[in-house]
Amino acid sequence: MNKKKIVNLLETIALYMELKGENPFKISAFRKAALALEQDERSFSEIEDFTKISGIGKSTAVIIQNFIETGESEELDLLKKEVPEGLVPLLKVPGLGGKKLSRLYQELDVVDKDSLLAKAEDGSISALKGFGQKSVDKMVEAVQEMGDRPDRYPLNDALPVAKELEDYLARIEEIERFSHAGSFRRLRETVKDLDFVIATNNPKAVAEQLLAIEMIDQVIAAGDTKVSVELDDEIKISVDFRMVAPGEFASTLHHFTGSKNHNIRMRQIAKQQSEKINEYGVEDEAGNVKQFDSEEDFFAHFNIPFIPPEVRRDGTEIDRISKDTAFVQLEDIKGDLHMHTTWSDGAYSLSEMIEACIAKGYEYMVITDHGQFLKVANGLTEERIRKQQEEIRALNDQYAEIEIFSGIEMDILPDGSLDFDDSLLQDLDFVIASIHSSFSQSEEEIMKRLRTACENPYVHLIAHPTGRVIGRRDGYNVNVEALIKLAAETGTALELNANPQRLDLTAKYLELAKEHHVPIAINTDAHDTRHLDFMEIGVRAATKGWLAKGDVLNTRSKTDFLAFIKNKRSAK
Repeated sequence: MNKKKIVNLLETIALYMELKGENPFKISAFRKAALALEQDERSFSEIEDFTKISGIGKSTAVIIQNFIETGESEELDLLKKEVPEGLVPLLKVPGLGGKKLSRLYQELDVVDKDSLLAKAEDGSISALKGFGQKSVDKMVEAVQEMGDRPDRYPLNDALPVAKELEDYLARIEEIERFSHAGSFRRLRETVKDLDFVIATNNPKAVAEQLLAIEMIDQVIAAGDTKVSVELDDEIKISVDFRMVAPGEFASTLHHFTGSKNHNIRMRQIAKQQSEKINEYGVEDEAGNVKQFDSEEDFFAHFNIPFIPPEVRRDGTEIDRISKDTAFVQLEDIKGDLHMHTTWSDGAYSLSEMIEACIAKGYEYMVITDHGQFLKVANGLTEERIRKQQEEIRALNDQYAEIEIFSGIEMDILPDGSLDFDDSLLQDLDFVIASIHSSFSQSEEEIMKRLRTACENPYVHLIAHPTGRVIGRRDGYNVNVEALIKLAAETGTALELNANPQRLDLTAKYLELAKEHHVPIAINTDAHDTRHLDFMEIGVRAATKGWLAKGDVLNTRSKTDFLAFIKNKRSAK
């Protein structure tokens, strides 16, 4: 349990109340309680009495306490029964917040996608005050694109399902080893389904246990070599489990990892040496099938260095890779430069984030809570930043194992100015600049904002440079090629945001940044100690961009990291 979960509970209760049409004062009370808790700078473990927090009343405190003790909320469960189930997914429609959706429900009896489309078609929605025809047309377009089940799911949506399946497979004694395959293993941003390759000498016993998975909604096929099911958990997704003998595992894994074009190129190479590749091994002219202990051995058979799944794209990677090609590794990471605490919208305190980074073995870390412009995230004012700096100085004395740098994630404002003056920025160890507003501005306006940030000697990094959220939002109108050149000219680093919802910058632009010698910082943007684990996904995303250790800012030693900061400042 943590503060973030409680804040989310209170906000969700308020949202369901809004949809139901409850008294605005009751809705406001829950939102105020959520805000009060979020703005309280103590961690969850430090709060003994929630009623002593201004803005949280006794009845709300009882709801919080019950949630802490049981992990459930009777109040929220009751609201969920009273609000039509089909109403909630409509909250994902751009421009359709709780208040507007509540009006459609209360005044027009809109309860799901179909009823919304019907009311839009007969003109009922556009007749309501505050709903212009243009906004209704955009709403209809977004609803129609939603569909009952998407063709592909954003990676972030598939991750929790994949993790649950991994944990389940790990408990099956008859499985010797297993791995993801397909687009999920190649770290595609979206996935159609999930694929697993399983090595076992007892496929029948494994198949029986696979069919007992609780999430199964439908069994598509079941045999001794393959089980195909459709799950209905957080998402409705198909899963294929392929069971092979242990000696076949490496070849089967390579085959079903893909991509299609990668496999075609590999078959061409095999043919040149009078061999055939299939999912069970490599067959020579005499019909003998050679099997391999690992994919490394499989590639070595063709005198090719191991090719990470993330770069198996169009076949050109086979000719591009050499024995000297080195990719950045998770163990190369010396620190995380972008994270949030309870001082802004994070779930854990400074001490808790520090201890989590120490557990990662990091040499240094940067605390970068949101700045004052982002009020919705409880952004820090200059006064609060200086108070936080004092606490960080004290914590540096307490924790000798790691260097804690004070920083900020500062907004680049819509008018092109920065959220803080240089008089404050010069006193911070590390400054991140990012855009969270006015996404609809022209490319010229967006680039002007980014130029202001890059040319500031106290701004070291541009975070999530395109602003995209995979499957949810395209981002703002940024000329990434021009931004990379600007970063190179000004000595500014660019971020690879490792949050699986973002993975921003993409592989294409990581390669371009590498060509221009722009340092890339792989950061988790953690709002929770568990988010620090996103670093693994970030390193894999960096692999997709062919980044080596030397291309990544936070693989540098503390001394070299400080040198980077000094060099940026000396450019003024």
